[in-house]
Amino acid sequence: MDYGHPLRFGTFLTPSNDDPEAVVELAGLSEDLGYDLVTFQDHPYQPGFLDTWTLLTWVAARTRRVEISGNVLNVPMRPAPVLARAAASLDLLSGGRVALGLGAGGFWDAMVAMGVPRRTPGESVDQLSEAIDVIRDLWRTDARGPVRHPGEYYRLSGAKRGPAPAHEVPIWLGAYGPRMLRLLGAKADGWLPSLPYLKPGALESGNAMIDEAARAAGRDPREIRRLLNISGDPGHNAQRWVDELVPYAVEQGISTFVLGSDDPRELERFATEVVPAVRDAVARSRTAAGVATGLVRPVAALRLRRDNIDYDGLPETLAAVAIEPGDFEYGLVRSTYMRGGSPGLVLQPADVPQVRAALAFAMEQEVPLAVRSGGHGISGRSTNDGGIVIDLSRLDGIEVLSEPDRLIRVGAGARWKQVAATLEPYGWALSSGDYGGVGVGGLATAGGIGWLAREHGLTIDRMRAAELVLADGSVVRASADENTDLFWAVRGAGANFGIVTAFEFQADVVGPVGFGQFVLDAEDRAGLLERWGAAMEAAPRDVTTNLILGPSRQGRSFAQIYGVVDSAEPDTIIERFTRVAGIAPLLDQQVRVVPYSGVMNVPDTPHDGQGEPVARSGLIDRLTPEFCAAAAELIASGAAYFFQVRSVGGAVADVPDDATAYAHRAANFSVVAFGGSKARLDAAWAELAGHFRGLYLSFETDWSPERITEAWPPATLARLRELKRRYDPGNVFRDNFNIDPRS
Repeated sequence: MDYGHPLRFGTFLTPSNDDPEAVVELAGLSEDLGYDLVTFQDHPYQPGFLDTWTLLTWVAARTRRVEISGNVLNVPMRPAPVLARAAASLDLLSGGRVALGLGAGGFWDAMVAMGVPRRTPGESVDQLSEAIDVIRDLWRTDARGPVRHPGEYYRLSGAKRGPAPAHEVPIWLGAYGPRMLRLLGAKADGWLPSLPYLKPGALESGNAMIDEAARAAGRDPREIRRLLNISGDPGHNAQRWVDELVPYAVEQGISTFVLGSDDPRELERFATEVVPAVRDAVARSRTAAGVATGLVRPVAALRLRRDNIDYDGLPETLAAVAIEPGDFEYGLVRSTYMRGGSPGLVLQPADVPQVRAALAFAMEQEVPLAVRSGGHGISGRSTNDGGIVIDLSRLDGIEVLSEPDRLIRVGAGARWKQVAATLEPYGWALSSGDYGGVGVGGLATAGGIGWLAREHGLTIDRMRAAELVLADGSVVRASADENTDLFWAVRGAGANFGIVTAFEFQADVVGPVGFGQFVLDAEDRAGLLERWGAAMEAAPRDVTTNLILGPSRQGRSFAQIYGVVDSAEPDTIIERFTRVAGIAPLLDQQVRVVPYSGVMNVPDTPHDGQGEPVARSGLIDRLTPEFCAAAAELIASGAAYFFQVRSVGGAVADVPDDATAYAHRAANFSVVAFGGSKARLDAAWAELAGHFRGLYLSFETDWSPERITEAWPPATLARLRELKRRYDPGNVFRDNFNIDPRS
């Protein structure tokens, strides 16, 4: 039977330690010759061999493309929990090039001599079965809670998960006996026997046993790749190899041939003469027989598909960038930083044509559509339940268009720490929020309140053009000279008008900055808020700070202040921060002079939010005594576990209110509160509502229609609605902070 898997070829090298560099050079030669896979036998009790895992890591560092695997690793001598973390680590370091060939152990006298408890054949299979479960469970970082495995051979009582490998590491088994073959069919991803160890007819009977076990486990037998170790023979000419290997492929389903040879000349002859001929012959046979080729989606993954999405109708151009429930990558893309999501399909287009194709496909499905730029998505609107997410994170290119004009082009899927790192060698920066992990697209369409806003304005104020895919699939450029009304709307109306794929910004000249972090006593929350507000209104524009408050802890109340001074002069930095940090007793502080990229260079955190985020947002001109008292009561009530006020004003207010869709230019402060209960937070927030002049889209999770009228003044909203009717009359882009054209 031909399972239709793509043909692959590998090498099986002896890890002799008499000349350690020789086997490494053979691995490099294998890559140079175009082999897909390099493998090494594993006999930890053999002093004449290099340790296989150490060799795998060394070869991974010396190669760039080829997949690497043990052939096969001795599970009784390599504890499964440690092996799971080692394999994931090597996969991450190698860019997703690890396969895990496993075996139950065979040379027991030598293993016992090394201190390994002797197992019966049945016990060995049971241990391997447990090992597979433990390894995969430790890799499941999207699952909640620690790993608990009360097994006979592995007893995990709360082990932390992770790291997750870079890709879905396949587990292949070197299996021969019936119990091993049944285990393989039930749990493994591939069969990796050696031809010299197989009796006549063993491939056919082994495949039948694997297939039967797979079906019994609810799997499609085609999920399991069939590999075969073959022994080199210098006497074989190319045609003899072809005559022997092609039947294994088209009659026995072997799709990966692994050549056991340490002869460089034979490796070269096989790669240049045999491999192309086998590929051609198998391709002809498959065409004549009408065999469908490619890897099949596991049955378990197919069961997770959601209703109302035509998965089989997905265009071929999008198949490679589609992630479904059940795919390895799904846990990394399903949620935002704070909201748990369960979309039915995530599409990650790599260019504008794929964005257009993704949008066209999504519009044909009767499910929600969310667009994600690749960053936090605090509001939660960039994921959904059962719908489609167009994730722009692959559109992350950053290019300097004109150094004299400081003009740059940034893909919507880039993150701001990438932008800061790219601009730092030029002595440039863009005001870009206060966290480097935020995505460019979301922030640059909402406004962009950041560390440099008081001096250089909002992020949208540095925008010079935007490239969009509109609801009708057309690609347009919006700037001060082209589609000017759309350019006005893009700067502050969020994702209402299309999918922005790239921006052009004019960067600012920014050298090293002072970055300060302060902890203050906050027993007098209302007074502290009022004094901080007054200090920021009086502060020079080159300083921006944020204030964070929360409920009391162990009877104590604290405030945190973070801030940036756009100066490298210590005296200036100290003078600016002293005015702000002196508003209450100072408990701790840290001030550094760093590049702006250093402020933005934060660790990447997984987007594995759970449930629905609860956050309320408001823009306010002054922190009046009345507002500060009400805010202090809200914090003391426990309705908000996180209360933040960001300083705005300065250069932001220099721009006329009607110049962009972001219209609340006179607001000196942006306020956000996060809570655990929507009802409690809404009730407490109502006491503050009368003080606000508007809200900031990126931090508002309330989807109530009245929030729309708070986000934009009447004249601005009327203009936005008219433009929405023109550019998106069908309200395709509605699963966001939506301006309904029918209103």
